[in-house]
Amino acid sequence: MTREEIIEKVNTLLAEEFEVEASTLTPDANVKETLSLDSLSLVDLVALIQQTYQVKIPVSDLRQIQTFTDLYDYIESHLPAA
Repeated sequence: MTREEIIEKVNTLLAEEFEVEASTLTPDANVKETLSLDSLSLVDLVALIQQTYQVKIPVSDLRQIQTFTDLYDYIESHLPAA
């Protein structure tokens, strides 16, 4: 899966799940602010990523994911080998 495919799929999933415009999901935007995440919806985000990509995001790593670029990088670097 290419980085472009990851970005496109993540943005589509998040826009649908959190009912935001895909255009607001810019690489430097803050994930929590853009998606208006509280602790419960943050769990939904993690579950969605785990379900879609089989990528587990431990709480310790979650704190390091601030922007959408961070999220794309994390998914890309933790994808299971094909």
